[in-house]
Amino acid sequence: MKNFIIGIIAIAVPISVCGQEKIPVSGNKSERSAIRKGNKEYSNKNYIGAEVDYRKALEADPLSGVATFNLGDALYKQQKYENSVEEFKKAAAMETEPARSAEAWYNLGNAYMQSKKYTESIDAYKNSLRRNPKDADARYNLRLAQLMMQQQQQEQQDKKEDKKDQQQQQQQQQQQNDNKQQNKKDQQQQPQPQSSQMTQENAQQILDAMQQDEKNTQEKVRKAMMEQQKKRKTDKEW
Repeated sequence: MKNFIIGIIAIAVPISVCGQEKIPVSGNKSERSAIRKGNKEYSNKNYIGAEVDYRKALEADPLSGVATFNLGDALYKQQKYENSVEEFKKAAAMETEPARSAEAWYNLGNAYMQSKKYTESIDAYKNSLRRNPKDADARYNLRLAQLMMQQQQQEQQDKKEDKKDQQQQQQQQQQQNDNKQQNKKDQQQQPQPQSSQMTQENAQQILDAMQQDEKNTQEKVRKAMMEQQKKRKTDKEW
């Protein structure tokens, strides 16, 4: 009997799988005995023990569809979803009866759903509905898987855009840093202009030097004139 999960965002709640197949009428005694023990352990929620017994049944008959299906259930209950996928795929391929095949595909869809492989789960639910179109659980989970796939794709797109924006910001920041470094380098390479302005102290020194030169010149002229006058006086007295 399948349990029906409720709520679109209830994906965190484990999706129940179809129950164990009954003990096959045909098959060897060891297979039937191991399946019987496995079903008992499963009913007692000892899923590890059930797994052991179902594997024993498969050792007795590797083509046992019932043991394969039930092993998938036991693995699913242990949250070994990848392993349960393999068993449900085998069971779906083995079953020829539409109802039992539909259950195998349904459980396969649930295992894919738990692994967040929504595309694969959608295909599995569709295959289940092809064999049992009236299965409301499969129809509901199909719609759920489609919604979850859309949400997953949107999240992936958002992450991709966020990563792109982050890369663009990093590139812009790097470009700004490169420009700053280049400007700093250019400034260092430019020759520093020499000061063309004369300080007040330098101007005063030059002015003082000019005035001193002028005084010296005047003094020389005065001495020359005095010498000339002396000569004139001497000439007159003779």
